[in-house]
Amino acid sequence: MSDVKTWIDTQVKSGDVVLFMKGTRDFPQCGFSGQLVQILDYLGVEYGDVNVLANDDLRQGIKEYSNWPTIPQLYVKGEFAGGCDIVREMFQAGELQDYMVEKGVPLNATASA
Repeated sequence: MSDVKTWIDTQVKSGDVVLFMKGTRDFPQCGFSGQLVQILDYLGVEYGDVNVLANDDLRQGIKEYSNWPTIPQLYVKGEFAGGCDIVREMFQAGELQDYMVEKGVPLNATASA
């Protein structure tokens, strides 16, 4: 399991925005993952996606890594930003956009307006 945690840590720190999800951005395998894909795509954020369904150790490992029991999980600049409910509420309140800008993550022009 330590190899999985090391791999997760590398993924979290390798990109500005990383989404651990069920399925892929092109084919989400649950509604919650699909919601975060829609939000990130709307914002025009460049992000990596990691399919936790590809490996049971990865699926369990990300929960232990973040100490968060559910998937999807969004990481921004190496920090856990939240799961679906938190990120959706931040987006609806305009806080996610501000958070991304504060972290230096570029948004598309319509999302930041």
